[in-house]
Amino acid sequence: MEKIKLGIVGFGFMGHCDADMMATFDDIDLVAVADINPDQLKDAPEGVETYSNLDEMLAHANINTVMVSTPNPSHPEMVMKAAAAKKHVICEKPAAMSVALFDQMVEACHKNGVLFTVHQQRRWDKDYRIMKEVYDKKLVGDMYVIKSELYGFNGNMHDWHIYPEMGGGMLYDWGVHLIDQMLDMVHSDIVSLYADVQNVINEKVDDYFNIIMKFRNGITAEIELGTYYLTPKRAWFIGGNKGSALIDGFNGEGKIVRTAHLLENVPGKITMTAAGPTRSFGPAAPGLLLEEPLPEVHVDHRNYFEHFLKAFNKEEEIVVKPEQVRRVLCVMDAVRESAKTGKAIAFEE
Repeated sequence: MEKIKLGIVGFGFMGHCDADMMATFDDIDLVAVADINPDQLKDAPEGVETYSNLDEMLAHANINTVMVSTPNPSHPEMVMKAAAAKKHVICEKPAAMSVALFDQMVEACHKNGVLFTVHQQRRWDKDYRIMKEVYDKKLVGDMYVIKSELYGFNGNMHDWHIYPEMGGGMLYDWGVHLIDQMLDMVHSDIVSLYADVQNVINEKVDDYFNIIMKFRNGITAEIELGTYYLTPKRAWFIGGNKGSALIDGFNGEGKIVRTAHLLENVPGKITMTAAGPTRSFGPAAPGLLLEEPLPEVHVDHRNYFEHFLKAFNKEEEIVVKPEQVRRVLCVMDAVRESAKTGKAIAFEE
């Protein structure tokens, strides 16, 4: 297996995280890091070359792959420079702040015959992979709704995230991941989309969004994120005609719930409940609801780079494909349009 000789451009928070991940691979050598801020380079790993910018690194470092971990607006320039130097490219998300710019990045990599992919590592989140298993194996029957929720309490954006021109806000941040997960799970055309995007406590950038997508296969998907919900949670729900699956937390704790039998609409004595006279929404009779464990999965963000290694050595195709990344960017454009107009919009694939 040929080794990846990696150079990281942008050695801030994500650059350091990426370097730590690379250190766990025998077949990935971190050769060089570059950053325009010399303070970021002070704790570069021993033996790793340091450069003040990408141009210097491309000119002098013996690398075959570049990881772009610079601020969002600089991604297109960095990717196209690396591609022109015949280096394979992994780019942090969001890959670009417009579909047009992303298309230029893809064209540059294609023209120069190099691999290009985006670091959508949250396809290997445990909670997501469990629910994808439920979906793929139809463990709750024919499904009609999927909900993905992420709520937090520290509502203020930080660092560059407060600047719209830098791609700040939650839609560009977690939104990219949550949309990518949903599209990776549901392989069907989007028919329509409605979105609400708000600035709750941040003046310039979004900190809340709710996205509802209707797929051609009949599934309605809802993605909701709020940084100032004050009831922190990460939750999933999938509803089907053979049961429901739910998760609470990134560790994937949850269950599948089924009914022993469907409620029969037969004459009988009406029982008053806290919900009033109702059979459908009163307390469940003993033994009516049956719980089952969720499927077990064993995944890690490391799996992203394992797949890239295989693609690098021509053992498989790139997992996070440019056309998938482009589709996420198109959905984000539709989200902004719907939020601006307050109307659901038709989504043409």
